[in-house]
Amino acid sequence: MIAEMQSILLRPKFAKLVEQRFEQALPARSKLSPLGGFWHTDVGTLNQIILLWPYASLAERERIHSEASALPNWPPDYGDYCVTEETTILKPAPFSPPIEPRKLGNLYEIRNYTFRQGTIPKVIERWNLVIAERLKLSPLAGCWYSDTGPMHHWVHIWPYADAAARECIRAEAVAKGIWPPDTTEFMLKMENSLAVPTAFSPLR
Repeated sequence: MIAEMQSILLRPKFAKLVEQRFEQALPARSKLSPLGGFWHTDVGTLNQIILLWPYASLAERERIHSEASALPNWPPDYGDYCVTEETTILKPAPFSPPIEPRKLGNLYEIRNYTFRQGTIPKVIERWNLVIAERLKLSPLAGCWYSDTGPMHHWVHIWPYADAAARECIRAEAVAKGIWPPDTTEFMLKMENSLAVPTAFSPLR
């Protein structure tokens, strides 16, 4: 299983309009393969929408993309409002849950780390040591590493009831000494966004 993550930066004040266009076009597109998640950012890089698509393989993704290109309204028309687009193909970490419809929270923290070349296997080892204890505090929506697109990226998504719950859970994890995993020696960059799932997002 792989995941395709699309990050679309939009001109200010047009995110809601573009979101509506996606919602209208999704029923036909979803007949080919399911959407995994759809969010708009609230903290971090603003005016950004993030889509997550699961596929069995790269071959399946290519086939479905080809079929989707024949749909009359896909992708929806948002070119006039788009600033930049980025697509990353992600492979799941061994402990990443499957991408499936779940109600997990009203706020999703999407963290994107860049690690030194060749260190992702060591990052997986370090996370494996502590992830079980961390999951006792709150669920993980998914954790992946990049395979195509920006390389050496480590993407993990955490749902919370709200910003206050996020602060409490993160403080408890640190106080218990179970989080974060010790990967500083491999790390080059850290990025973070707080995003809100749309009403039609399967992960919400």
